[in-house]
Amino acid sequence: MSSKFLTHRTGVAGAAVLAVAAVVAVVAPLLIDPGSLDVTRVTAAAWQAPDARHWLGTDHTGRSVALLLAQGAGTSLFVGLTAAVLAVGIGTAVGVVSGHFGGLPAGVLLRVTDFFLVLPALVLAIALSTVLPRGLGTIILAIGLTSWPSTARMVRAQTLTIEARPFVERARALGGGHAHVIARHVLPSVVPLVLVNATLAVASAIVAESTLAFLGLGDPARISWGAMLHQAQLHGAVPQGAWWFLLPPGLAIVAVVLAFTLVGRALEAVVTPKR
Repeated sequence: MSSKFLTHRTGVAGAAVLAVAAVVAVVAPLLIDPGSLDVTRVTAAAWQAPDARHWLGTDHTGRSVALLLAQGAGTSLFVGLTAAVLAVGIGTAVGVVSGHFGGLPAGVLLRVTDFFLVLPALVLAIALSTVLPRGLGTIILAIGLTSWPSTARMVRAQTLTIEARPFVERARALGGGHAHVIARHVLPSVVPLVLVNATLAVASAIVAESTLAFLGLGDPARISWGAMLHQAQLHGAVPQGAWWFLLPPGLAIVAVVLAFTLVGRALEAVVTPKR
């Protein structure tokens, strides 16, 4: 599988970008002095243009935009990955149960799935973020609870396809119960598609987190790329001509989301070549 993935240049390029982002997210908290991001301790001038000392300039408080960008990588990637895992986990469970058991359980789960599909996911996430206490956990919960229906539909369709094959009927005829069929036959066939969908779900979760943070619904105690855009808009980076406070976080979001999408498409081509 790895050799086939390497033949997709766009997927490899996306993986390289994600590797750089992951290294920055892990290393930045270890190397950055917390005092350099404390608004009460910074000494640099506000809205300072990029120079040799501050490669990406400073924000409205005099903090280095480059340090903020590096620090925000961890939050944005953590929220995206965690929310995607939550969404894919819920969707996989709903899809397998509704596809395997059928009957009343499938009917109830499908109606719930349709309900969430009809509701605008972003609007529902905004509502949850407004009602629940503000924090990183709330953002993850809001994104995860609104992003699972597409995974559920995909997993259910794959489950129905697998269970219609002769080897599953043979397993049932030999006395295989529900747990055996799901664990030995359904999940091994579903997991590859779930992993591909998870990669694409991370990209959507990062966009959702950035949107919520830009709207001021993020964790005020955390630095993220969306929060940087919110601060830039709130404190007038455009009237100040401080392009260096707007472009870096915006480009970082675009680059990481595009990278996840490219990796997901490459994995999809490897896992399901006929599609």
